[in-house]
Amino acid sequence: MTLIGRAVGRPFLRNRGWSRTITSGRRLLSNNSFFQVSDEVREALNSKKPVVALETTIYTHGFPYPDNVALASLLESVVRVNGGVPATIGIIDGVARVGLSPEELIRLASSAGKENTLKLSRRDLSYVCGLRLAGKKFNGGTTIAGTMLLAHLAGIKVFGTGGLGGVHRGAESSMDISADLTELGRTPVTVISSGCKSFLDIPRTLEYLETEGVGVATFADGRKGNVDFPAFFSRDSGVKSPTTIQDEIEAAAIIHAQHALQIQSGLLFANPVPEEAAIPKETMDSIIEEAIRQADASGASGKDNTPFILTKIKELSKGASIPANRALIESNVRRATIVARELAVLEAKQEEAQGHGSSYFTPVQSSLASTHEAPMSKVQSTSPEPQSAGSRTSVDGSKVDIVVAGALALDISCDFAPLSTSPNRIDPEQHTSNPAVITQTLGGVAHNIAKAVHFLDSSVRLCSTIGDDLSGRAALQQLEASGMLTDGIRTLPSPHKTAQYVAVNNANKDLTLAMADMSILETSTPSSIHDTWLTSPSLTSNPPKCLIADANWTPESLHAWLTHGKHINALTIFEPVSTAKSTRLLTAIAASSKHNNDHAAAVFPNHIVDLATPNAHELAALHSHAHQLDLFSTKHWFRVLDALGIPSSGLRVPLAYTTTPDLVDAGLPQQAIKLLPFIPTLVTKLGPKGVLLTRLLPLDDPALSDPEEAKFILARNANGDVDVGVGGLYVRLFEPERVFAPEEVVSVNGVGDTFLGALAVGLVRGGRVQDGIGLAQRAAGLTLGSRESVSEGLRELRGWVEGGR
Repeated sequence: MTLIGRAVGRPFLRNRGWSRTITSGRRLLSNNSFFQVSDEVREALNSKKPVVALETTIYTHGFPYPDNVALASLLESVVRVNGGVPATIGIIDGVARVGLSPEELIRLASSAGKENTLKLSRRDLSYVCGLRLAGKKFNGGTTIAGTMLLAHLAGIKVFGTGGLGGVHRGAESSMDISADLTELGRTPVTVISSGCKSFLDIPRTLEYLETEGVGVATFADGRKGNVDFPAFFSRDSGVKSPTTIQDEIEAAAIIHAQHALQIQSGLLFANPVPEEAAIPKETMDSIIEEAIRQADASGASGKDNTPFILTKIKELSKGASIPANRALIESNVRRATIVARELAVLEAKQEEAQGHGSSYFTPVQSSLASTHEAPMSKVQSTSPEPQSAGSRTSVDGSKVDIVVAGALALDISCDFAPLSTSPNRIDPEQHTSNPAVITQTLGGVAHNIAKAVHFLDSSVRLCSTIGDDLSGRAALQQLEASGMLTDGIRTLPSPHKTAQYVAVNNANKDLTLAMADMSILETSTPSSIHDTWLTSPSLTSNPPKCLIADANWTPESLHAWLTHGKHINALTIFEPVSTAKSTRLLTAIAASSKHNNDHAAAVFPNHIVDLATPNAHELAALHSHAHQLDLFSTKHWFRVLDALGIPSSGLRVPLAYTTTPDLVDAGLPQQAIKLLPFIPTLVTKLGPKGVLLTRLLPLDDPALSDPEEAKFILARNANGDVDVGVGGLYVRLFEPERVFAPEEVVSVNGVGDTFLGALAVGLVRGGRVQDGIGLAQRAAGLTLGSRESVSEGLRELRGWVEGGR
């Protein structure tokens, strides 16, 4: 199912007749000893960002640990990827919290099934909060009713969940009616769910909601005419929905009017389960009848009735209900986020119509709002004008300092979260499932580099390829929202898929294993790169100062990017990405050099890349591959080394002084030196050991006559061969400003990319490599302590960059 598509028209808001205090009827509650709104959620609400409430009963009473942690992380990531701020709501130690931190989420989810972890509706909140004062501390997952109430007290208008409670069959005698329905009748929060549980009495549920004054509508989801109100696992229930809405923009318009009219009841928007995960109505009906029969026979009633029936449905459906449940929850949360985003657009339009602009946040009026519209055919034809401050422009030849070519991807980070009973507290076990905290962010090596450049206030253009799918559209929205240029993004139709990267980290957040699907970039050819990017005005009329290419391109495509960079006299930089992909550069060099007469075009000063930033493993892979390609036996390589006069005994002793004996024993500086004729500047990232800079200095480099730099110059041009262009060999180890303790490390994803982005900014502003490494290390440290692939804290370094420190 296409979940995000092209735009449909938004309602036009006129200035006349609107009240500025449309929320005057809302009861907002300040933080106190019983009620706490997280800083992130509070800031988002104050800034009028789209916020989506999420319940926690599904974690405490729906899914087992650690599956519930994975689901919680997934749903929060769905909100973030679609441009919203998640507000997961629950009770921790008798305090109602709106916006749980990752640690609080894990704590609540891991307490599932324990005696002091309760299922909490409206009636229970004062009980669990009040007893905290008497020394009894409860944790609890909030039901739809409890979540609605707390969301309303915080000022949140949209809530995404799975299935609504309702009127139970036989309620005319049992009076078993969910509190969710009465809460909808008195709390002005919009709930987006897949209808109500299919074993309930759906006709009576809709009748009860009508009595309570609750507006009910069902998303058409591409269907024509009046549609059925969904039955949770099935898209149809046999009961027509009271009203039908086409998309999220219509939903947002209804919510906006509801609050403008100060109607103090909620709205229910039913979102049918995704078609590919749905269970046919006929199949589900027979399963439900049998589950209800067994519940009656066992005497399961009241609060025990729903869990019993759901367990039986799982058994009778042979597990098919579980993926359907997951799919519908994710779909509902995604749709809720888009509705919240569209509502923020309408509210911003009203503010603008009244002459009161938002002081902080202007929602992006995305062209990708509807979840069931025709897909984009071309980015340039559908990208709207920017709605947020920033440098985003159309592809008109506007000049940027840095072009970054490579992967734009969805990053999925799996951080091992060991149980108290786990045999290994650091590393996940192989060949089995491990508990983890899973997050999703927009990433990809090239994207992360470009984002770091953008945060440091340098102009940058990201050149990449995405699929016409959910991930690709969400990526464009996030880029636009941040003010970054999107005119370098090419969209390919199905079956091409937006790139994805999955990282598995140990308990110390160190990478254990990563899997990447960047195949969409490999569909590019030198010809398509030439036609799409290299002939555009942005790279011809106003060439950048620096071109960065990552190793996700094929060797042929990588060669096309880098040779073009040299052709326009830009600084060319290569990011190796991984040990497997790092060698693509040398493959490109070898193929090009063979075509250009015995490797001559590959060797300094005729190199195609000026600088590369491998880690220790990637450096070793580059060295090994160069040996396999026989690059160390060409006459041109020997000519460069001969010019430096390096003795046959090597440089072991001086290298030990400018780096460390351990690095020399590992052979890292030696490997780097051997690669310099092909890559004249290597900045090798060594984690907590620092950064190793190895350079071939040109004949006119000022460092050759700088007394402060003399100790790092281990060799100079010794044979007078000036045509080779080599003036000296520079080797220096930069120790880190500080080493992070394991508990300080939030994520290692994007740290190396942040480093390169910051280094590139320093270089295009006229700095030397050795002067820019300090800035790059500080920027990398900020990302190391951030949940994001690139920390927004980089903005604070702008003055540091300008000051040349």
